[in-house]
Amino acid sequence: MTTWAEFEEHERVVKEETLVKTLCPYCGVGCGLEVVPSQGKGAWQVRGDRAHPSSQGMVCVKGATVAESIGKDRLLYPMWRESLEQDFRQISWDEALDKLCDRIRAVLASHGPDSICMYGSGQFVTEDYYTAQKLMKGCLGTNNFDANSRLCMSSAVSGYGQSFGADGPPCCYEDLEQTDCAVIVGSNMAECHPIAFNRLRKYHKKTPHVRLIVVDPRRTQTADAADLHLAIRPGTDIDLFNGIAYLLMQWGYEQPEFIQQHTNGYADYAEVVRHYPPDIVSDRCGIAISDLETAARWWGESGRVLSLWSMGLNQSSEGTAKVRSLIDLHLLTGQIGKPGAGPFSLTGQPNAMGGREAGGLSHLLPGYRFVVNPQHRAEVEHAWNLPAGQISPNPGRTVWDMICGLEAGEVGLFWIAATNPAVSLPDLVRVKAALGRSPFTVYQEAYFPTETAEFAHLLLPATQWSEKSGTMTNSERMVTLAKAFQPAPGEARADWEIFCEVGRRLGFAAQFPFQTAAQVHTEFVKLTQGRPCDMSGISHARLEQEGPLQWPLSSGENPESQTQPAKRLYTDLQFHTPDGRARFSAAHSRGLAEPPDPDFPLVLTTGRLYGHWHTQTRTGRTEKITQMHPNPFIEIHPRDAEPLGIVEGELVEVRSRRGWARFPAKVTRAIAPGTVFVPMHWGALWADHAEANALTHPAACPDSKQPELKACAVKLLPIRVETPVREELGVLG
Repeated sequence: MTTWAEFEEHERVVKEETLVKTLCPYCGVGCGLEVVPSQGKGAWQVRGDRAHPSSQGMVCVKGATVAESIGKDRLLYPMWRESLEQDFRQISWDEALDKLCDRIRAVLASHGPDSICMYGSGQFVTEDYYTAQKLMKGCLGTNNFDANSRLCMSSAVSGYGQSFGADGPPCCYEDLEQTDCAVIVGSNMAECHPIAFNRLRKYHKKTPHVRLIVVDPRRTQTADAADLHLAIRPGTDIDLFNGIAYLLMQWGYEQPEFIQQHTNGYADYAEVVRHYPPDIVSDRCGIAISDLETAARWWGESGRVLSLWSMGLNQSSEGTAKVRSLIDLHLLTGQIGKPGAGPFSLTGQPNAMGGREAGGLSHLLPGYRFVVNPQHRAEVEHAWNLPAGQISPNPGRTVWDMICGLEAGEVGLFWIAATNPAVSLPDLVRVKAALGRSPFTVYQEAYFPTETAEFAHLLLPATQWSEKSGTMTNSERMVTLAKAFQPAPGEARADWEIFCEVGRRLGFAAQFPFQTAAQVHTEFVKLTQGRPCDMSGISHARLEQEGPLQWPLSSGENPESQTQPAKRLYTDLQFHTPDGRARFSAAHSRGLAEPPDPDFPLVLTTGRLYGHWHTQTRTGRTEKITQMHPNPFIEIHPRDAEPLGIVEGELVEVRSRRGWARFPAKVTRAIAPGTVFVPMHWGALWADHAEANALTHPAACPDSKQPELKACAVKLLPIRVETPVREELGVLG
């Protein structure tokens, strides 16, 4: 007779034998997960992987519940309709691929490669990204591949590139626990990157001398933890950074030796900074001079300063300039290349970093190469066994250029994969009209319905996390292998397999010999050898055996003596510029692309909630998360609510120059006067007329082409209803 202890031991052994180590598919923190079978057929228990160096066993609600939504509302078979007015009908993969390839050939023959566009996603594994680049930029000769990283990380990409000569965050998560002063700018890190924030918060609590500064118009959970909260007006980040620099220079905190030996452009930078004395900066930013002085003093007095930022800087019409102005403070004080110090961008999507490494924006090629560089194009053409000149020398269309191309009738085929632009792009009225004009839209997705599926002609069922193997790179350049551990539902296929099959059917069988994701990865990392993002020492086999690995890691290093490379970049203070020096910027603040005025007197800002991700395509199908965030809302300061007679829970219509939306009011002092806030992830499937991006505009940074999704001018109109909305608000009341 089996004892209970023996039964428990048997169950433990079974679980350990079937345990799968993988990666959370949500944010750029890149938390390690362990998955074991649970009770019920196809059920899985998810827990944090204590051996993962980035997350150390911690997991947030999204990672803990990720398995719950995998089987819900799946797209199982290819679907087709001739026009958007018709219903979809199921077709075979052969018929679907024939239709797609016939359309590609027809568009190439009639309008050329510039009429073909693909919009991908940081939800891709790197192998998906890489095969898409090879198909589009190599075989089809169009650089019209862009990804939702354009909405997320492109300002960080261009900022790093212009300041240091190459993309790539120079810091690591250990710096969160070694800094003397952490400055979080434009990021509600506690909700958007909770596990990384937990590491910082624990260290901050137990280390009395450590200072935490948070810059955000909202008093968020992140700001609540700060020693100093600077609730600046939207659009005044450069004013703040230049104002801090003014005081650092005045008080003698700059590092002349570092500046002289390792930077260029200081004189021009100093000339700009002298126009930002405290009284001017205080007035523009809406903060006290004493708070500005405190921030500058803490920065100057600290031996190790770590800055962290996300969408509050990136999603701006001057996003690159904001990023560089923050980096300038590090260059001014020599705060880079050492533990606990440096400018650290917090990646949004789970594999936005991998996308950048694989060339997944319209101006990039694999290995941190650029399409405008003749040598870079030649290197990739040679690696792909393509004739010289096959890769176009012109940057492709960004996603907004693709929308404009649809409006102008210049795009004959629009291929969307693993993202939901009918919710995430700015100016949704215009975007939906453009999508409705597309002559042929392919939508490759795991779920159905989504808001974008409404505009598709051909639906291709894709696998997702748990059903395909591939690598992802997180914010600290840590590469993790996410393994498949259950079969694909229905006829779903991995994205990289779909791209390869299309390539083979179009006559490029030699370029797409891959049978496994590991083979794709092996070819990809060869293209990184000798590049700033050298990953040539990383393979699926090595990741499976040793666990996550951080780049740069060259194949020339001895894996027996060194399984982990240097955790930080630029420790030798040599940068990827021609002369090895970092570059100061010299940027004046231009402010918002659409400032408030008498007709639209308030600034709308948008953001994420703790449980939400990626337009709720997955999180909206997770019961615990929907209970956590049952309703959309708008945060309004009492000073702005009172003149309009707006009370808690009342339905409020928000209007911009482009559209309107309606939200229950949340009257709170957590938002700065003159600014209102709405969550950005409610699309038409999840709430009525609560789309934040019905209001936002497409004005973008001239360098990064990233739209200013963080700020637009709006006005409020209270809607008087007989039945109070307050009772329906739940946690918002």
